[in-house]
Order: sequence, then structure tokens, then C-alpha cells
Amino acid sequence: MSDSSELTVRAVMRREVPFAAPDTSIAELARLMVEHRVPGVPVIEDGELVGIVTEADLIQREANVDAPSTFAFLDAIIEVDAGAPFGEELRRVLATSAHELMTSPVISIRDIATVSELATLMLQHRINPVPVVDDQRQIIGLATRTGIVELIARLESASS
Repeated sequence: MSDSSELTVRAVMRREVPFAAPDTSIAELARLMVEHRVPGVPVIEDGELVGIVTEADLIQREANVDAPSTFAFLDAIIEVDAGAPFGEELRRVLATSAHELMTSPVISIRDIATVSELATLMLQHRINPVPVVDDQRQIIGLATRTGIVELIARLESASS
């Protein structure tokens, strides 16, 4: 797969990207992901990328929330918890719009980055998809794990 190290993100990105506004409903976000077959939808406000809602965000919204364990000590109540911050989990479960559910700030990548850089970014930050931006920071595409797998399949088929 060393042939892909010289290829840029343009080789794997989707150019047709569905967008959401901050007030887009959860139902509409899910519909956009299903209809466009993407693992996430960028949230745009006044022409700027302000967040992203992913499949993981929607799924997390359906998960059980673990309330932190507490104990009383003197006049204080102390939280004992090593999990995700309770407030963050609760915010996602109660979300009704893109603004309330989205991840912000968004990790994005330039269109001139290599596929190897994209793969590293996705693995290090455990993110999918990654918005692709140009030199003016305007979103021009969406890079997904599926796009990278499709590239690997093409490259492996060509070398066989």
C-alpha cells in the first residue's frame, strides 16, 4: 500500500457533502446520513464550519448514561468517577438539534495532505469522517474510512 503515500486526500474524499445548520433536528441529521451514505454531517453557520455530527454522536445519544458515584464527607458531596464527564454525556442524550449534539471545534484536513496523513489523523483522534478544506478553510469534501478502504481495494487490485 506504499503507493498511496503520495496520493492526496483528493483521491479519497467525497465531493458531494450534505450540510446541516445548527438548528437542524436529530431526525433530519439521521436522514441526511442515511440518504447520502456518510458517517457524519458538517454543521455550517454563516458559511463557516462550526461543528460536525457523526454516527457515533447519534448512537451515543441512545446509550445509557452512568450517573457518577458520590459519597458524603463532612459537609461535602464528592463525585467518584473515572468515566466520561457526566455533563457531556447528559448533554448529548438530551440533544434535540445539531448545535446541541455536534462536536466542536472540528478536526479537518487540507485537500493537499497525503492519504497517509489522513489515515494517521483518523486513527490518532478516532474520528470519521474528516471534513476536507481548501487553503481558504472552506469545506470542499468529506474524507471517510470507506474512501480509504476503496482506495486500498483499487491499489491492491491493480498490483495483483
